Amino acid sequence: MRYGVLGPLAVWDAEGRPVRVPEAKVRALLANLLVHGGGPVPADRLIDDLWPSCPPGDSANTLQTKVSQLRRVLGRERVVREPAGYRLLLADDGRDGNSVVDSVDALEFQELAERARAHREPSVRAELFAGALALWRGPAYADVAESLFARGEITRLEELRLNVVEEHAEARLSRGEHTALAAELGALVDLHPLRERLRTTHMRALYRAGRQGDALGSFQDLRRRLAEELGASPGPEASALHEAILRQETRLATPAVGSPSSRTNLPAPLTELIGRREAADQLLARLAPGGDTRLVTLTGLGGVGKTRLAVAAARDASGRFADGVWLVELAGLAATATPDDIAERVITTLGLCDTAASEPDLDDLVGWLCRAVADRRLLVLLDNCEHLVEPVAVLAGAVLSAVPAAHLLLTSQEPLDIPGEVVHPVPPLTLPDPTDPRTIAQAGAVELFVRRAAAAAPGFVLDADNAEAVAAVCRRLDGIPLALELVASRLRTLSPHELAARLDDRFARPDVRVRGLPERQRTLRGMLDWSWLLLTEDERAVLRRLVVCADGCVMASAQAVCADAGLGAGRIPDLLSRLVDRSLVVREGDRFRLLESVAAYGAERLAEAAEETVVQARFVRHCAELAERESERLRGPDQRRGLEVLDAETVNLRRALDLAVTREAAAYAVRLVNAQAWYWFLRGRLTEARRSLRTALAAGGGADPAARAAARAWLAGIELRTAEGAEAAPTGGDPTEGVGDPVLRARLQWFVGTGLTGGGHHGDGRRLVEAGLAGARAARDRWGEAAALVELAGHAAGGDASAELGAALFVEAGDRWGRLRATRALALAAERGGDRERAERLHREGLLMAEELGLWTEVVEALIRLGGSALAGGRAERATELYERALSVSAERAHSVGEIRAEVGLGQAARLRGDLVTAGRHLNRARAKSHASGHAARAEAALAEPHPPPRA
Repeated sequence: MRYGVLGPLAVWDAEGRPVRVPEAKVRALLANLLVHGGGPVPADRLIDDLWPSCPPGDSANTLQTKVSQLRRVLGRERVVREPAGYRLLLADDGRDGNSVVDSVDALEFQELAERARAHREPSVRAELFAGALALWRGPAYADVAESLFARGEITRLEELRLNVVEEHAEARLSRGEHTALAAELGALVDLHPLRERLRTTHMRALYRAGRQGDALGSFQDLRRRLAEELGASPGPEASALHEAILRQETRLATPAVGSPSSRTNLPAPLTELIGRREAADQLLARLAPGGDTRLVTLTGLGGVGKTRLAVAAARDASGRFADGVWLVELAGLAATATPDDIAERVITTLGLCDTAASEPDLDDLVGWLCRAVADRRLLVLLDNCEHLVEPVAVLAGAVLSAVPAAHLLLTSQEPLDIPGEVVHPVPPLTLPDPTDPRTIAQAGAVELFVRRAAAAAPGFVLDADNAEAVAAVCRRLDGIPLALELVASRLRTLSPHELAARLDDRFARPDVRVRGLPERQRTLRGMLDWSWLLLTEDERAVLRRLVVCADGCVMASAQAVCADAGLGAGRIPDLLSRLVDRSLVVREGDRFRLLESVAAYGAERLAEAAEETVVQARFVRHCAELAERESERLRGPDQRRGLEVLDAETVNLRRALDLAVTREAAAYAVRLVNAQAWYWFLRGRLTEARRSLRTALAAGGGADPAARAAARAWLAGIELRTAEGAEAAPTGGDPTEGVGDPVLRARLQWFVGTGLTGGGHHGDGRRLVEAGLAGARAARDRWGEAAALVELAGHAAGGDASAELGAALFVEAGDRWGRLRATRALALAAERGGDRERAERLHREGLLMAEELGLWTEVVEALIRLGGSALAGGRAERATELYERALSVSAERAHSVGEIRAEVGLGQAARLRGDLVTAGRHLNRARAKSHASGHAARAEAALAEPHPPPRA
């Protein structure tokens, strides 16, 4: 069992399914036992806690009844009675000797926080703190918040949460996220204005983001509040920071270039760059902003180290590009990919999906990407382009023409051959001079071989006895890094002299000579052949079958794809470990990957074994099952984890869909798109959703009619959000007709209905949403009921009750996206009712949730709503701060509509201050941006809104 107390009380079974605990007193009993952390609670204490004012007549028997009810839900063995009282058994030594431990999210939260504090690396700390905060579904022990027995624990947990929020912000600040934090922390400071640690972190972020005046203003606000509310002064840390800001001390500057930054997704180097320092420096010199060279392509044969060199050079250049350095991996894209497919991958990497999804009709992704980053100074590394030379050339040409400060760094086995390209060949590592034995150790190939040999065979060192043999090995392998890494592990069983002799014998044999290949490529092929021959049959099976995982895989996926009747899944971990030891498989975190050359070799061996069809079928089936399983988590407390898993598997899921279509497995194609549709919507990948759904539906027969009907309904809802509503609106009838599952059909009625209302078809949309509400209630689907209630709340007078009930149901489900939608509906209802204070509070709550989910268009919407409320209240300074934050986030995320609205708001705030010159400047910018981005009508509508009179 897993217990949730960081929000409404929740219980989940071992499979993650919700367990319903009926009746308020039974839930209160469980909460009481959880408050005591599995310790005993006397019966008299429980009676006083559960019935504080009027205990029942036969209180002992009544308590026993509640205990029995709880045991029926959890299992009799979990609620035990001891001499000291009742207790919830969280750790049970089973009869089979295995210890069964039930978990509590509050304990998981504290453990994650402690793990984060133990790390020195800011990126690791930030991720762990973020994971801890993601466990919170609402206020702790929300069901029993008014009960005396819970208040102390609630206060303790809330203080722990705020401490982690502050530490998380500090970790993010340490890795350079000052611009985002300057925008995000403002709402939190408003909620907790006297927390000095939070305040000082916000001040630092403001200062580093170039907002020194706002940072100083924040300190003045803190000083005023402390004096008025507590009769106190700011502490020494806040005061010292204030003085440092006034003096503009250098210690407040952005972290050094070498420190990790959020403005990049480059992987942390696992090992030192060897033998390439001079080449990396040459690349760095070519990647100077403002220079003539803006496109550099690293070319060379597979296994020569192009990616490693490119990543190292890009990391060195990260401080030169204010808008970041980004790695876009293209190996997983099919050779039939278009320029728009590559642009979509870049948009996803840059975190612009949410913004792209807000565009009304986005068919030209290359053009949209160019407009979105037109003013940015960034470096994009496109890795493994050799199978996509033509579409990459189209994209590169468009970006270089439209984005003056953009630089592109590519790795490919052949150049693009377009104007402006500088080709940088990557040769093998330097070889030892056969005429001068004293220089052997200085050769790059020898240095790499010795490092890898020492890792494989601890204690190995280069000395006078083995230097000549090591040099012979490196020369025989032509200094190719992958070949050297593959052979270094052989020193576990062979001496350097024996290894050199084996290589001489191996490459002298005629069966390793492959006609038509250049000499160095024959060397790598021969090395791969030799490595293959040294594997067992089972190791070979795992290696060749892993090829189908285009973007690597976790252990469970490797087992699903590689295991069959003759090779049990339980053996895969050991076999995979051996392949990692032999450098044939690379482990990165929890994922296992094949290097480019090894993958190409494995594909040949897979075809040779006549296993392509059966292994690809296993891969497609596994991907469909994985997508369906994770899709179920996207509407509950594990939403964040489900999103992370599907993010990591995106390339493999695309490959699975391609295979399902080409192999005429239409049933799996439809299953794959239906399972991913909600994920695509949450991530804003509407273009991908539309294309994938159309592809699956065009795959022909074989799919279940009900599944095809669901896919058509998903497509209808997606198209309503990506095309002009009038053109995409259904011509009549119910687009969900034929969907067999009543829960899914009700949800799809809501999804299509909300798309209709968003496109202006209010009558048709409302009828569908009402049908979805009725269907959800009939099917007892609480999530579907919540979604429909929240949508309907905006279409009827007195919709507060519907929004309140929908919000409560989303909280119960643990769905943070749903809570955000419900909070927005409640805030708008409060605005309509004239309750400005409640509306502001709800918009602030929605702002925090949107920031946590990374829904940046929602962040901008909340900031603009809060700015409008401040304007209506005559608070021009506060409105200006909110609109500036909205403008900053909009510019960061290329959200042109948000920029226009923020500029209009800043103009209105300036008018309220009586500063007509500034007002005119902002309003003219809004007009200019609207014409440049194609949103002139929206800008004119915003400009036509009533303006507040200037302050006298």
